Amino acid sequence: MKSELVKPTHLARKAVVYIRQSTPHQVVSNQESLRLQYALCQRARELGWHEADIDVIDADLGMSGASAAQRSGFKELVGRVGLSEVGLILSIDVTRLARNCSDWYPLLDICGLRCCLIADRDGVYDPGSPNGRLLLGLKGTISELELHTIRSRLTAGLLAKAERGELALTLPVGFIRDPSGVVTKDPDMAVQERLGLVFQMFLKFRTVAKVMRVLNDRRLDLPRRDRHGDLHWTRATISSVGVILKNPAYAGAFVYGRTRMRELAREGASRAKAPRAFEDWRIIVKDRYPAYVDWPTYEMICNIIKDNRAEYMRIKTRGAPRDGDLLLHGIAWCARCGHKMYVRYKGGGQYVCNHLRSNEGLPACQYVRAPRVDEVVADAFLTALAPAELDALSQARRAQQQVDGALRTSTERQLERLRYAAALAERQFNRVDPDNRLVAAELERRWETALSEVRAAEETINQQCSPQSIVQMGIGKGLQDKVISLAGRLPHIWADAATTDAQRKALLRCLVDKVVLDRGERDVALARIVWRGGAVTNLEVKLKVNSVAKLTRGMEMRDRVLDLVNDGTPDDKIAAVLTAEGHRSPNCETEVLPTTVQRIRRGAGLKAAEPHRRWLHEASLLSPPELAARLNIPVNWLYVQIRQKRLLIDRQSTGGYLFPDIPSVLDSIRRLRNHAIDHIDLRICQPH
Repeated sequence: MKSELVKPTHLARKAVVYIRQSTPHQVVSNQESLRLQYALCQRARELGWHEADIDVIDADLGMSGASAAQRSGFKELVGRVGLSEVGLILSIDVTRLARNCSDWYPLLDICGLRCCLIADRDGVYDPGSPNGRLLLGLKGTISELELHTIRSRLTAGLLAKAERGELALTLPVGFIRDPSGVVTKDPDMAVQERLGLVFQMFLKFRTVAKVMRVLNDRRLDLPRRDRHGDLHWTRATISSVGVILKNPAYAGAFVYGRTRMRELAREGASRAKAPRAFEDWRIIVKDRYPAYVDWPTYEMICNIIKDNRAEYMRIKTRGAPRDGDLLLHGIAWCARCGHKMYVRYKGGGQYVCNHLRSNEGLPACQYVRAPRVDEVVADAFLTALAPAELDALSQARRAQQQVDGALRTSTERQLERLRYAAALAERQFNRVDPDNRLVAAELERRWETALSEVRAAEETINQQCSPQSIVQMGIGKGLQDKVISLAGRLPHIWADAATTDAQRKALLRCLVDKVVLDRGERDVALARIVWRGGAVTNLEVKLKVNSVAKLTRGMEMRDRVLDLVNDGTPDDKIAAVLTAEGHRSPNCETEVLPTTVQRIRRGAGLKAAEPHRRWLHEASLLSPPELAARLNIPVNWLYVQIRQKRLLIDRQSTGGYLFPDIPSVLDSIRRLRNHAIDHIDLRICQPH
């Protein structure tokens, strides 16, 4: 049936049949609709077009009409219309061409401009005429509204099912869905134990990278699913470990709405998925799946992972504990401007508040020298932990034993799985016809590969079980023995060379949330420790300065020195008196050195008092010069060891030091001189 709208100018051009189905499933299942669309070629012939002038565009089969961004066939159609190559566009209905008015109306404009007709199963329309434009515009609007109606119905049903936790989402590895739809754990015990091991190790080490390194060091692979849904074992990566730890299904929860669609800035790019924040998840239904960990543990794991991200300024996290001498890395805050403080290792180590300078061009807020601050904070931490020290150490040992047992069990499970794979490859090789060398050679190669994997796994187990091997994980074996044998000696474990800087920082963060620092005036800095739970401890930190004038009580100490010099008191006696009164030298935190007294006295132009006769002491004791002469060592070496706290001894009331004249003390000092031992404690008259 011909139409009065079809003119010879239209017949001189091509007639294009546009065919589209929304999804690949519709292409396969809705065959009748597809046949009706291809049958439009007959409609074009009835309107007067020859067979050779009829083209079919079906490049958009399986593509949605909601947007033209990915539809190459629609773009080709628009381009050919713009070149005046098309006289008629045929489609089963308007929805096949576009379900978006932003794509539909530009097509109408260009068709009206190039005198191209549009036809569907209801009739032929001229977009250049008012009536044709009106009818096609209404059809396009209804088509767009119909798309929203379909989406709203589907979404409402999907959300209703999701709120009950019955929506069948893709399950992560470790879960299977039986024929009745009930979700259960994977019956493969190796998969279950490996997933449980990942969670157990993270609670022990508290970083994803550390878990990944331990798994790879032990040659323990992780179960994964390929794109076909089949289970296979692959080497652990940070991404694979993180996916397991952050999936709420392992906590037994059904979660819908963990991601959202985000428009990309690039022109023509499709939308991409972006993760939502934990608190923005749309639907959470707990206790829907069998759990590997409970929900509070899962929340704690997510908080630890978030806190490990070193984004100090944006999300105010602390970052994972890393090696480095400065103890408060990631938990130091500025008391003046309220921002995080960076660490700077140059110049002996400093905590620097550089936020105002880097962001607003203002001068740096403050900086605090780190060694003395770290020492004071560590002392406060060890003091707070002392009452619960034994419980904490025993719990750490139990956790270490549990992780070791889980790793050993997981390694044995993996060896069992590899042996089964080798046996299966052997059976397949034995069943093949020997004359079929193409198949036999491949099966033989697979068998040899499986046997080599078994041998590597057996060697790994033998190395781990050998008495010479030391597992470098958590605290070492030697440190574990110290934990068992020592009671009330946590400060020694803290200072032990086997304890790394990262372990000290991780231990400190168990109790300390943050430390707020203020440089203060002169030689005093203020440190406010905010403990977990909200308790606060304020500390004063005495810092080293470069002159007496910069001490808080510097002028008072100077006047006191001059008074004692005028009274005839010698320099060493003045130093002892000032130390007892609470004064200190600029470069010493606890005492006044005789050299400081000498410098003040000489600056005032005063002479030293006549030295007093050396004090008398018992014959069973030795003074430093006497001990140095007895052992034939420099006397200054003794004072250096005392000052550096490698030789611990109490000062006498007269201000000097006396050593017991007994063989054990003399032998210990000889061993300290020869570097056979690290330090000696003579405060109880016994070598440490």
